[in-house]
Amino acid sequence: MHYIEPYFAWRELYISADDPNSPFYGREYSEFEFNNTVYNFYLHPQWDSMGSPTLFLKVLFAEYDDGFAIIEFIGEWNDAIENDIMTLKRDIIEPMIESGINKFILIGENVLNFHYSDDCYYEEWFDDVEDGWIAMVNFHDHVIAEFERIRIDHYFVMGGELEDIEWRTYMPFQFFKKVNDLVMRRIE
Repeated sequence: MHYIEPYFAWRELYISADDPNSPFYGREYSEFEFNNTVYNFYLHPQWDSMGSPTLFLKVLFAEYDDGFAIIEFIGEWNDAIENDIMTLKRDIIEPMIESGINKFILIGENVLNFHYSDDCYYEEWFDDVEDGWIAMVNFHDHVIAEFERIRIDHYFVMGGELEDIEWRTYMPFQFFKKVNDLVMRRIE
């Protein structure tokens, strides 16, 4: 897992550590010290800890005028033991919402598992975005199935074409437009 880096091709456009509105503003990174682990596997040091021992993320891009953020995840999303959704919602999402973000693209191709607790923080997040949305892109089928099984999938736009986007071939605004178009088609 230590070879899996957060996507870095947009770094000339956005760096969360340089963004005063980012929850990661001022954070310093090492390319050589591997401190974070998911179980016994070290993670690349560019991933950001959100306070969970099993789920890490990287805010790849945030655009406050258009109100969207693109966030990549790695690890195990564990609400049952670690209450990852509470930590994510309180420490990462709420500051972003306060700064004007109401459309979230969550990239989950490196999310290995999902363990459920309850839906109150998902519902709260859904309510907080008001005219916005939360889209899940490229999550594994078994993770999507677990979201659907416990019925928190109605807080997100997920599945279908959102599972097959070659998002690395887009620039951030193009990627946002692609996802926004897919979301709007479903909403209408």
